[in-house]
Amino acid sequence: MSQGRMASGNDSSVTEFIVLGLTQQPELQLPLFFVFLGIYVVTVVGNIGLLILIGLNSHLHTPMYYFLFNLFFIDDCYSSVITPKMLMSFAKQIISYAEHMAQLYFFSFFVIDECCILTSMAYDRYVAICMPLLYKVTMSKQDCLILLVGAYEMGFVGAMAHTICMLKLIFCDGNIINYYMCDISPLLQLSCTSTYSNELVVFIVVGINVVVPSLTIAISYTLILSDILCIRSTVSRSKAFSTCSSHIIVVSLFFGSSAFMYLKPSPAGSLDQDKVFTVFYTIIGRMMNPFIYSLRNKDVQIALRL
Repeated sequence: MSQGRMASGNDSSVTEFIVLGLTQQPELQLPLFFVFLGIYVVTVVGNIGLLILIGLNSHLHTPMYYFLFNLFFIDDCYSSVITPKMLMSFAKQIISYAEHMAQLYFFSFFVIDECCILTSMAYDRYVAICMPLLYKVTMSKQDCLILLVGAYEMGFVGAMAHTICMLKLIFCDGNIINYYMCDISPLLQLSCTSTYSNELVVFIVVGINVVVPSLTIAISYTLILSDILCIRSTVSRSKAFSTCSSHIIVVSLFFGSSAFMYLKPSPAGSLDQDKVFTVFYTIIGRMMNPFIYSLRNKDVQIALRL
């Protein structure tokens, strides 16, 4: 029996994986370690800072900031699931099967949560701009709570679907993963059993949690743009644009990179190319979100000066 395997009849099942990480070039290992350590520290400090800011300032206790609070919380958890393991891979590349599946579950959970939260935020902006007189009724605390609970439920169901399907696979052709995290594509390429059901689940879950939210957000902002262009006052029009611009930037970055990753015809593409897109939306995007919302949001800037 080879290391990292466990006999099971005529097959063998992997009990640990060797994660190669971002690069195999020794001269890049140390610089990349410090770069991503710095990114992680900035991400954690930025998100926690805004969580505290929203929590302590009563004038930020509105539906939009209620969703933002949860977005920053998810981003912090998201980064903590991915980046510390990636940093460890620069020194220790072995990860147990159980750890691998646990990371896959939480990664899927927080990705889906973020999709749903961003969609709820687009709906909030639509109601605020297109139906301002009904805003307090439509976006009541109870309705916001329902949207939030729904987001976490979608994350739970989607993550469970991915993880259960992955647990059914047998990895008997090797346990070396040319990747830096526990994602779906590299695991499917490593399996020696049929991955049809996994690919089907990916298209269904990603279709529901990426395509549907993307269309919902696109429709919301089309209606918002139509209303904004009807506003005669330049000042009012500029204010309406400013309340949406940060969200549009975040949505474009997040959904664009994730749709490219998971809606490709086959998971058999270049893993080196996949790494670039995954790094962007799992690590760099999480660092950028607090800055995008704080630098382009007048309410946050006022709260920071208090």
